[in-house]
Amino acid sequence: MPEPIQNRIRQSLGQAKNLYYRLVLLLGESGAGKTAALRTVAGELGTDVINVNLALSAKLIELTERQRTLHLSALFGRVVEESGTIALLDNIEILFDHGLRQDPLRLLQSVSRNRCVVASWNGAVIGSKLTYAESGHPEYRSYEAADALIVNMNGSSGLDAQEGQRA
Repeated sequence: MPEPIQNRIRQSLGQAKNLYYRLVLLLGESGAGKTAALRTVAGELGTDVINVNLALSAKLIELTERQRTLHLSALFGRVVEESGTIALLDNIEILFDHGLRQDPLRLLQSVSRNRCVVASWNGAVIGSKLTYAESGHPEYRSYEAADALIVNMNGSSGLDAQEGQRA
């Protein structure tokens, strides 16, 4: 019987405490159950799941396009700081908006330096690459090295090889 996803998330949080980037990516397609898993873990930890799209869009709405690009990193950092020592992030699509001209993985890594972060990631590991969205989609991204712990909704989990060398 496969291990429940919530157990793998909690195990990864324990492992992440010792890494340079304390980032756990919960990988799966849309509808795979990432949100439900995050909510269950949040309930067990006594914290909330942050809807990044909602939290950031409220802060960005009054800014010009240029201001959004300049201030996104700091605003995102404040949203995550409010979560405490562990941040559970869902609905991160706004980070991939091309108009914001940001690298979403680097944003997640930067906020995971001082706290453990679990982020729902609509993608997969294909070969040695971490992907977000499907090839041809406007938000599609591909990364050679994730520098994060990966928990896949399909049952696999592990440490990205590059991160293991940096930790």
